[in-house]
Amino acid sequence: MIVLGLGGNVGGEEAVRSRFVRARESLALLGSVRSAAIYRTAPIGPAQPPYLNTAVALVAADMQPDELMAIVLEIERLLGRDRQREERWGPRPIDLDVLVWDAHVIRSPSLEVPHPRLGERRFALAPLVELVGEDFPIPGIGRAGAALARVSDQNVECLGSTWLGDEGHRD
Repeated sequence: MIVLGLGGNVGGEEAVRSRFVRARESLALLGSVRSAAIYRTAPIGPAQPPYLNTAVALVAADMQPDELMAIVLEIERLLGRDRQREERWGPRPIDLDVLVWDAHVIRSPSLEVPHPRLGERRFALAPLVELVGEDFPIPGIGRAGAALARVSDQNVECLGSTWLGDEGHRD
């Protein structure tokens, strides 16, 4: 199982939710997908609107890291992200990050799994725990629930499990 974090803060919450739905639909072409709730979080970096964040779990047979990264980057591009022009940790229409890939450790020029800052970010850990459970072992970080407890002081607001125009499509 691959868990991807989704985030965005450009164009208002309805537009971000719509991009989440479109990203998930694209990922569903690769295999089965389950969705976590959507969270609102304060931005990291320059002054900008709050982010919406969530995660999806993808089960896809025979996926290779470079293949997955090419697909992720293309989904971002098609949904309006321009990595060449954006500011580091600045506003963006959508961001897709590979958070975990089962219990694998992957270090390549295009992909680092688990995500290198996963253990520091409640907005990524909260939806991850929803999808994989508290006992899931994250290499180099520990159990997912314990990692989430370590960042419990970070302000993250759960907006619920309903995605835009998508009532009931979590599994």
